[in-house]
Amino acid sequence: MTAGPRLGPGPAVLAFDVGGTDTKSALVDEHGAIRELVRTPTADGPDRPAAVVSAVAELSSRLRAAHPDVRVAATGVVVPGLVDEATGTGVFAANLGWRDVPFLDMLTAALDTPVAFGHDVRSAGRAEVELGAARGLSDVVVMAIGTGIAGAIVLGGRPHAAGGYAGELGHTLADPHGEPCPCGAVGCLETIASAGAIARRYSARTGRTVAGARDVLAASRAGDHVASAVWDDAVGALATHIARLAATIAPEAVVIGGGLAEAGDDLFEPLDARVDGLLSFHRRPRLLRAALGEDAGVLGAALAAREVVSA
Repeated sequence: MTAGPRLGPGPAVLAFDVGGTDTKSALVDEHGAIRELVRTPTADGPDRPAAVVSAVAELSSRLRAAHPDVRVAATGVVVPGLVDEATGTGVFAANLGWRDVPFLDMLTAALDTPVAFGHDVRSAGRAEVELGAARGLSDVVVMAIGTGIAGAIVLGGRPHAAGGYAGELGHTLADPHGEPCPCGAVGCLETIASAGAIARRYSARTGRTVAGARDVLAASRAGDHVASAVWDDAVGALATHIARLAATIAPEAVVIGGGLAEAGDDLFEPLDARVDGLLSFHRRPRLLRAALGEDAGVLGAALAAREVVSA
């Protein structure tokens, strides 16, 4: 991320986006400039939640020491998995191996600032609504499509969390006769339409190993009929899901980010056409490419930290 005014004037804050592999840490000054953003491996250990909290505290000290002129007023931390912001709890994270962790209490004890604690994708969704592709809209769904599919739902300008369970878009039913999903269900959307699934399904049908969905798209462009079929299945499953969202919560826009969004027109043009074919009287959501990329989560954490100060 380039330093510069991104969030506008407000309290200086620290922001942390803890991922399954890496943690992004940022210091935002009172002008909204990102003074520094660093990426480090996510902490591990026998007690991983404690290791994550300790790493956040250490990174906080390091960033503040590097920028002694910035008076940090609050800290925002977001993590993956099921998160209940109301209780400050990391309910469950399969990839990171924790359950029912009182993160807000732990972080508050470890840091000398007020703390905002939340969910990584809901945080990214908030950033896209306030700063990015969906700026000015009130009813939005943000889909992050990478190895899996995660989502954030914003209704009436406010995130809809439902105790941490809302937004599990990748685990909606797409094919009742489909593949088993690691979540324990069968035929989940992310078994067909995630970037990881596209690569896996192509390899299973052809016996050829590919690095990712990008290779499958390239093969489709080159006339590979199997690649085209796998890509078309993914687009069709996404379109059906978006049509269901239009019928149930009627978003003004669906913002698509993550690795699959890098396909650009190869994704958005056929997806637009398929969605059009599925809707009748419904409010037609605009399909928008996410604007903030992989920085969206940490920007959302910074917004939440500023909100804690104002509260």
